[in-house]
Amino acid sequence: MEISQGSAVLAGAETTLHAQAPVGKLKRAKAVAAITIGNGLEYFEFTSYSFFAIIIGKLYFPATGDIAQLLLVTATFGIGFVARPVGGLLLGAYADRAGRKAAMTLTLQLMALGSALIVFAPTYAQIGLAAPMLIVAARLLQGFALGGEIGASTSLLMEYADDSSRGFYGGLQAVSQNLSALLGALTGLLLTAVLSTAALEGWGWRIPFAIGLLMGPLGVFIRRNLHETLDDGPVAGGKRSQGSAIRTVFAQHRKQMVAGILLTMGNTAAIYITLYYIPTYASKILHMSMSAGLAAACVAAAVAAVTAPFAGKLSDRIGRKKVFGAFCVLLALVIYPAFRLINAYVMLEVLLPTIALLSVLTTFIAVPGLVMLPEMFPRPVRVTGMSVVYCVGVSIFGGFAPFFATELMALSGSKLAPSWYVIACVLIALLSLPLIQDKAGRPLD
Repeated sequence: MEISQGSAVLAGAETTLHAQAPVGKLKRAKAVAAITIGNGLEYFEFTSYSFFAIIIGKLYFPATGDIAQLLLVTATFGIGFVARPVGGLLLGAYADRAGRKAAMTLTLQLMALGSALIVFAPTYAQIGLAAPMLIVAARLLQGFALGGEIGASTSLLMEYADDSSRGFYGGLQAVSQNLSALLGALTGLLLTAVLSTAALEGWGWRIPFAIGLLMGPLGVFIRRNLHETLDDGPVAGGKRSQGSAIRTVFAQHRKQMVAGILLTMGNTAAIYITLYYIPTYASKILHMSMSAGLAAACVAAAVAAVTAPFAGKLSDRIGRKKVFGAFCVLLALVIYPAFRLINAYVMLEVLLPTIALLSVLTTFIAVPGLVMLPEMFPRPVRVTGMSVVYCVGVSIFGGFAPFFATELMALSGSKLAPSWYVIACVLIALLSLPLIQDKAGRPLD
């Protein structure tokens, strides 16, 4: 298998950069584990919010009517993504100047600080408007941190991989993210099973964020011995600066930025509707129990975690663009009938397999989409470029996907509106493919 061959130094002029990277199967495996586990720890903290959105909305965003409250809490979920482009720009440039490790350590610390704000935030009943302001501040801080994390960690992962295994490595990144979402959903299921409603709303919902707070130091410890890959590549002029990385991306890589945002539009809209919005949709729209919605999220995350390596491997074999394009079309064809089905038969036996199918299709879009982003940019500006395009796409079309879907339902009166949103996003994402060079099996630099 290609991974096992990664211990040898790649030969030839076109792979010289890889020859400077760390070699050895054990060292490479430890590095991949450190990168992906650290990334997963940060996603656990950020995504736990979506699984407790109903309780947080009740405690911090009081409003009349289910839809009004749902709009408030989904907007706050989206606010966490507003800071992502800023974090992507500043922390991405920092990673391209000071190194991937330094940036990833900083993002872990910022994420833990955001979790601390949520853990200790008094409710609206206790301090009034200051309470939702604290939640918004925490979400902005976490969004800023993740804006830098995804670009730095994914770029580092791609720089560790060889030319024939980058898709597979990108699949491992998706595995860590989905396992963290699964852990968050399972934590929610456990808390709803063992705690009374009063205890859950009083203090139990804070437990996942307390866990996230403790994970910050663990992530820093796990990543302490990573090899820095920034200096493995050549730099024009012999030096890097934060300003030059930002200027270079905006001046020389406009086509890649447009393509990257369109690409991200499709995969994130699908992810945030089929995974993170489902618990809220099942509870508020289908009027199922909170545990049913969390069970659906568990299934979606587990299926995605199992499927992701295969999606990456397929993209290594036949090309990223072919896999991404084919599954965008498949999801566009399937998601509307899927939403009709779960609305016509409101039962767990229908909801779970339907969500599992949507999760498979979404994963085969998300993994090649994620891998193509760092492949678009050269090493000296890779983190900056990837962070900006990914965070802009995620912020607008992913983070606010639950809000847009809810608003579409309110305007149209149709419970099927979330599927319309996903169909539009994945079809528009296809416009990015002619702008992208498929680098499957080709040198990264």
